[in-house]
Amino acid sequence: MASRANRRTVLGIGTVTAAGAVLGMAGPATAAPHAGPPDDPDEPVGSPRDRVAVAYRRERTTAGGSWYSYASVAGSGGAPQVAVAENADTVVEAYSVNKIAVATAVLDKVDRGLLTLDQRLDVTAAIVVPGGDGIFSLDNAYPSSVTLGHALAALLTISDDTAVRLCGLVCPAAEINQILVDKGFPNTQVEPVANPNRFFLGTSTPRETHDLLRALAGGALLAPASTTFLINLLRAPIAFNDGIRRTMSSTDRARVATKAGWFADARHEAGIIFNPAGAPVLTYALFAAGQADPDNFGATHPAVQARAAMGPAFLSAVSGVTGAAARVHRPRVYRPTNGG
Repeated sequence: MASRANRRTVLGIGTVTAAGAVLGMAGPATAAPHAGPPDDPDEPVGSPRDRVAVAYRRERTTAGGSWYSYASVAGSGGAPQVAVAENADTVVEAYSVNKIAVATAVLDKVDRGLLTLDQRLDVTAAIVVPGGDGIFSLDNAYPSSVTLGHALAALLTISDDTAVRLCGLVCPAAEINQILVDKGFPNTQVEPVANPNRFFLGTSTPRETHDLLRALAGGALLAPASTTFLINLLRAPIAFNDGIRRTMSSTDRARVATKAGWFADARHEAGIIFNPAGAPVLTYALFAAGQADPDNFGATHPAVQARAAMGPAFLSAVSGVTGAAARVHRPRVYRPTNGG
């Protein structure tokens, strides 16, 4: 138990809220996943929305535990059609999924000219999270410095914990929360601690995380350059590949922007699936806890295996969806190198 507490505590110093109290996970989830309105005469059986709902229901049932999820498919005209809504407005500990929200606040300051991606941040031994996820704790070369852009890349691709603290140097907890409130996400909040530049990663709801991602893809969350920067990080080849993207080709993986979060018995993931032209066609927020094997943080955890099965099913379900996005986000072509 000590190691679990330490991984949460290293991101800040303050009172820890018990995950179960916030997640409400004393028992199994009772709300049934939504599979589309049964009285919609215009939606054929086996529609993309229906197929997403069936795949979600099948895999979450196999995994067991409690699920808090929201997912939608782009309908005609681009309007979202809800495929999954299970405990969608329950406030949950979002863990590293909220690193998307942290990056959003930092990039909002970039958009307003208060920060730049090339400004340097000091990396000291005191700010490095020992034993956490990421790379900063591995290089044993402090003090050093990195750019803000480098810190955000580490934050969102390899989910670096020290990068959270680096972001806090330029965007304190109170400012992050106010930016998110102003953007319409009052439940997506980091948890402040005594040091104003440190925080726990805090809470969200499945619906708010979903809506934040839809706003991002639609160009309504950040300026165009910041939007492209953030989406490219979330669908980079080195980003999380144990869940939704595990059994996809490199080409298909490039169509998915995703971020996972894990702590104690929780295993979360949220992201966007794009069609080959780059239009967002499926947005998902999948929060899960209470499955078996809680000390397993690898690819064989039941909830992670469930998401790995959902991924190809989701991709297949929306294979013919064109969407009608105001903006498209074409993936970069992956070109491996051999040095030189």
